[in-house]
Amino acid sequence: MTKPTYDDLTGQPELLPGLVRARAKGKAPAKKAIEFADVDPVAQVLVDLPLAHLDRPFDYAVPSAMADTAVPGARVKVRFAGQDVDAFVVARVASSDHTGRLQPLRRVVSAEPVLAPAIAALSEQVARRYAGSRADVLRLAVPPRHATTEKESSEPAPVRRPEGAAEAGLAWSADTHGAGFVEALADGRSPRAVWSAAPGTDWPTRLAHAAAATYASGRGSIICVPDGKDVARVDAALTAVLGTGHHVTLTADSGPAARYRDFLSVSRGTRRIVVGTRAAVFAPVHDLGLLVIWDDGDDLYAEPRAPYPHTREVLLMRAEAEGAAALVGGFARTVEAEYLLTTGWAAEILPTRQALRDGLTVAVTGATDRELERDPMARATRFPALAFDTIRSALADGPVLVQAPRAGYAASLACERCRTPARCSSCTGPLRQASSEQAVACAWCGTVHPDFACTTCGHRGLRAPVRGDARTAEELGRTFPRTVVRSSSGDRVLSRVDAKPAIVVATPGAEPVADGGYAAVILLDTWLVLARLDLRTAEEALRRWMNAAALAAPGGKVVAVGDPAEPTLQALVRWDPGGFARREMEERRSAHLPPASRMATITGSAGALDDALTLLSKPEGAELLGPIEVPAAPGHTAPESPEFRAVLRVPRSHGPALSDSLGELQRLRSARKLDAVRVHVDPPGL
Repeated sequence: MTKPTYDDLTGQPELLPGLVRARAKGKAPAKKAIEFADVDPVAQVLVDLPLAHLDRPFDYAVPSAMADTAVPGARVKVRFAGQDVDAFVVARVASSDHTGRLQPLRRVVSAEPVLAPAIAALSEQVARRYAGSRADVLRLAVPPRHATTEKESSEPAPVRRPEGAAEAGLAWSADTHGAGFVEALADGRSPRAVWSAAPGTDWPTRLAHAAAATYASGRGSIICVPDGKDVARVDAALTAVLGTGHHVTLTADSGPAARYRDFLSVSRGTRRIVVGTRAAVFAPVHDLGLLVIWDDGDDLYAEPRAPYPHTREVLLMRAEAEGAAALVGGFARTVEAEYLLTTGWAAEILPTRQALRDGLTVAVTGATDRELERDPMARATRFPALAFDTIRSALADGPVLVQAPRAGYAASLACERCRTPARCSSCTGPLRQASSEQAVACAWCGTVHPDFACTTCGHRGLRAPVRGDARTAEELGRTFPRTVVRSSSGDRVLSRVDAKPAIVVATPGAEPVADGGYAAVILLDTWLVLARLDLRTAEEALRRWMNAAALAAPGGKVVAVGDPAEPTLQALVRWDPGGFARREMEERRSAHLPPASRMATITGSAGALDDALTLLSKPEGAELLGPIEVPAAPGHTAPESPEFRAVLRVPRSHGPALSDSLGELQRLRSARKLDAVRVHVDPPGL
């Protein structure tokens, strides 16, 4: 049997200084003979190095002592470029294409096969689409090892309840094509659907029934939701539908031991239903039958770490690769979800018009002449009479939700007389007030301004053109002195409130669920949500409003304070997320914007960006927009060396070519050790 050397894979023995010194003295160190596995003696491994030019499997010899433990999916240590690095075994093969001698594996860290073949293949797809490295994707897919937990055995799941399929069909029968969707799941088929839920729908229970129908066919499910609050709701619904012990939750807040324990129960096949946040899409569920994403427009699904994959896109890729069913659901509808319907990739599940009419009534202040006669300032004041009257009458029936788009007290201040924005005399940053007890201070440098004087007119009075949830709660507390007023925002997010009369002031995404639903929902400062400069401003505004309005009780009333002629508010009044998404998609198509095109940004210093654009081989039909200087983020001072950004745009059919070109750019930069740039394929915001 041929014995391998300890030379590095690059063929450079000088990377091993100890061996070089020994040879220079004329006495080579003694090498211990190593016996290698007789069956599949070569292990193909992925090293944990985020270097694009090394993003490929490498071959290592498997010592006979590790033949039974170095299984595909196991964690190992290998010698690479003169140092020990972590790696995953992705396959065992009989021979290698490498012409030289192979290094042996250093040791097996754990024989637990935590990297499933399907996830290994998915990581390659994701890395290619987002022009990143597989090592970065695997850090998102496989949680860190917890040795003590790994030694524990996973408890087997209890026996499935066979009546799940029938219950699921009944639960989904209220929506058009809903019952047919879950019947297909129970029959072992793989339907694909985009679901627009009616207001007041108990969506966690619906998703639990869909998972139960899939479970009845002997397959597993993954349900992705935006945050921990939603995970808790689906967790409770799954327990109510299936009982305890049939599912796990995967969230970062669980802690290292609990998270790894739940991951192992999925990897070992003792649990087949997973609910979690964005990383749950990589869960190694056995016999995967259903992938669900709820509220796919939430920006929490956009991974903030390289290569910045979006959960919805990863979910759709995995459903396609594994032949699983897919469900994209929400009260609102994203343009990407509408594109799935337009192309025929998915079918549509809709509530009936009668269900929408019975669900709630949406009104916009100042929408009728009669209301303007009664309240001439209905379109100018922050709290028109209609909003106050709605709160007063609804408090007799239960709690009232007031959505305020800004957190804090007074997010910005201006001169009371001339309306000039109040600025800091030290750094020209905006002034704000954190609470009624605190003094006015700069939002950037923190300088206190107890004796503010306007630089334009000299007036010392201040007003708050933008008021946060704390100021709103304070004003409502004075207006309704005998009513409990509660806030939900920031670090103080409420998950649930009871059915007692109360006013709940919450920021978007922090609205608690009310037992029985809210008697009324008030949407304040709608102009502020629409003032954001972003491609998805209108889409995001409608999503926030619909999510809040959907918390109303059956027959409840929603009042939006804003311009009744605004098309986004009109879509809310009609409860028409599909029509709004179709119009938005047509407008983007005419402007050559996503989803009609694919885009990518390259960001870095002027020199690094210039090098990247020089090396980049642009695909056919690509447009280069920029570069332009990236402005400093609000609340941050401008950096000493500014960053610049270039945007690449191609027709959607050329999207794979764009990803391949950017991937090749990353490999060239990595091999030549050029200055870093950030490559972001399909950024969620532009």
